[in-house]
Amino acid sequence: MKYFEEAKQIWLNYVPKNGQSEVVEGELIRGIEKLRWEAQSNGNANWDEGFEMLASYVLDVLYDDDVFELEALSEIKSDVHTLLTAEFTPYLEDDLYDRLTDRVVEWHVAKEGPVKREINPVLYR
Repeated sequence: MKYFEEAKQIWLNYVPKNGQSEVVEGELIRGIEKLRWEAQSNGNANWDEGFEMLASYVLDVLYDDDVFELEALSEIKSDVHTLLTAEFTPYLEDDLYDRLTDRVVEWHVAKEGPVKREINPVLYR
């Protein structure tokens, strides 16, 4: 991970102990870490539409051509696709999750964050 300290600061400042973050960057990192934990610690045994929503949220936000070049956008799309198709074969390596987290930090810097968001009442994860 290139931006461990920066990601750690986003986590500490914007990810609540319980529930969703009110900041986009916090919610992105929270979601990525929930997806990592579910795959690595649980083998995606609890995979459901909530995890699909988290992965889709990551793609919806990070697939931002105002921030990223085509190569990075392609990588983001591929990484999230891997997660969305991993219900029965969880992705266990850290590289994908770390790469997405680095993209969150890059997005945060480009957007001069933190960027506020509204809590999604449908997202219960």
